[in-house]
Amino acid sequence: MDLGLKGLRALVTGGSKGIGRRCAEILVAEGADVAICARTQADVDATVAALGVHGAAVDVGDKAALEAWVRQSAEAMGGIDIIIGNVSALSVGDDEDAWNACFNIDMMHCVRLVNAAMPWLSQSDAASITLVSSVSGREIDFTGPAYGAFKAALVHYAQGLATKLAGKGIRANAVSPGNTYFEGGIWEQIETGNPELFASALALNPMGRMATPEEIARGIVFLASPASSFTSGTNLVIDGALTRGVQL
Repeated sequence: MDLGLKGLRALVTGGSKGIGRRCAEILVAEGADVAICARTQADVDATVAALGVHGAAVDVGDKAALEAWVRQSAEAMGGIDIIIGNVSALSVGDDEDAWNACFNIDMMHCVRLVNAAMPWLSQSDAASITLVSSVSGREIDFTGPAYGAFKAALVHYAQGLATKLAGKGIRANAVSPGNTYFEGGIWEQIETGNPELFASALALNPMGRMATPEEIARGIVFLASPASSFTSGTNLVIDGALTRGVQL
């Protein structure tokens, strides 16, 4: 299937590893011009060298730095058609620091990304916003309350954007991945550092395994692409039947 991405301009936060990196790879393979950001300069440099994308080391919790990256990326690519918000603080505690981190990184980085990109999205004929949430926003699980609460808020925010922006031809959706395993990711760290938790989490997956970044990224890129041009306001759950709630 031709996703209609050739020549479109896409921004991906957290694009140097895992789900974000695979999103960038697929977008490039489909002919899109891509800009990524991540916290670590070495990871950004490696991704830029491997994929030929635009890239910058950015702390997405820094409003001015995030807005500058969006502006510079738009100038480099000649506009913005697609934004994918894919960064999480992964704060699973229940203290104020965890709540503040999830608010500033998981939630507000997406709000600021949308607001900063809006002048260019408004000029696009294929504008889309895709925010990466989590199945932890759908049900109470072993993650921290702040993490789950703000992942749920992202789905609500995306739905609100879809309604608000439909008349302008700008689509907005959320994707809620289940447990996703990749080298250098949180689940590899848990596998090594807390094997009992890893084993119990793995046992909850009906397919007997966790997702790969590829499996999540393909859903994200499809939703973001013109091939999904009438889909807006949805939350795509990609979890291998991990969660049991019925999404009506």
